Amino acid sequence: MTPPTTSASPSPRVSHIGIAVQSLDGALPFYRDVLGLPVVPIDDADGARIAAVAAGDALIELLEPAMPGSPIDKFIARRGPGIHHVCFATPDLDAALERCRAAGIRLIDEVPRVGAEGKRIAFVHPSSTGGALVELTEM
Repeated sequence: MTPPTTSASPSPRVSHIGIAVQSLDGALPFYRDVLGLPVVPIDDADGARIAAVAAGDALIELLEPAMPGSPIDKFIARRGPGIHHVCFATPDLDAALERCRAAGIRLIDEVPRVGAEGKRIAFVHPSSTGGALVELTEM
């Protein structure tokens, strides 16, 4: 069943899921070799070494700390390896952030910044999303 749409613009979609790992060399073989997901070249960002694999129209980004004290290093120290964030691609990032502000949603990034792949991104605080770190990016 296709969900209803309310406008002519594309609906947001899952862009990628970020998974914090202790080692890309230890984690990547499962996704690449066992599951057979193709590796997609991607740049490192935000103090993380990143390996990505395509899973349908979305990516799985494996995030290894590139240095002590990086956001991924702190995440693993607090929570251990696992799902770090879900990223949704939206047709208009600025409009999505304005809707968040109007709804009283707490933003980590009040102003979009450049993330992996050179795209504009902004993070939404987990306290406003039921405990999940959500990244928003432009399509």
